[in-house]
Amino acid sequence: MTAADHADHADRAQRDDHADRADHARRDEIRARIAKGLVYTETEAAFLAHRRREDEIFAYNHTPPGDTERRRSLLTEILGSVGERTVLQAPFHAAFGSNVHIGDDFFGNVNLTFVDDVDIRIGNDVMIAPSVTLTTTGHPLHPARRADFGRFSEPIVIEDKVWIGSNVVVLPGVRIGYGSVIGAGSVVSRSIPAMSVALGTPCRVVRPITDADLTTRA
Repeated sequence: MTAADHADHADRAQRDDHADRADHARRDEIRARIAKGLVYTETEAAFLAHRRREDEIFAYNHTPPGDTERRRSLLTEILGSVGERTVLQAPFHAAFGSNVHIGDDFFGNVNLTFVDDVDIRIGNDVMIAPSVTLTTTGHPLHPARRADFGRFSEPIVIEDKVWIGSNVVVLPGVRIGYGSVIGAGSVVSRSIPAMSVALGTPCRVVRPITDADLTTRA
């Protein structure tokens, strides 16, 4: 290799290094915007596609219910973390799967949907009824800002011992506090405090859960 070849190789390596640094900086900037709940686009978020678990979710949804070992193995591949004695009825759906974190003794009924562009964290002893949607992502009101699927994302937290009724939608940024119950069909757009019964569209607290409820069915 001639001196000119060495120089050309060094120039290419330097250009590649600069390009890599610029790409890393761009990705870090996009991650920071997502973390702040700012608008980002599908093209900007394309580098996160490797975190999607679409094939594994398809396999889970087509695994016989009796094959509990296979289902458990797939869940550990799909989810960001999963506790013990988890029951997740098929089918379920997720944008990524890898941004969902579930604690111990969880029960999720059929047609549970996780729009987990960012984290969804679910505590221990949580029960979720059929056809519930937990969506961390929304879209701007102005159509010009929805170009290239413009969107924003905020994490959802479901604390321990929460019960969510059928057909509930939980929107971005919501935290549902310890022990609370969300009535069927509710749209939860704001956080709900611990030990509360909340329902409606929009979902509102209707009463606290107290020791008097230890002796009643509902």
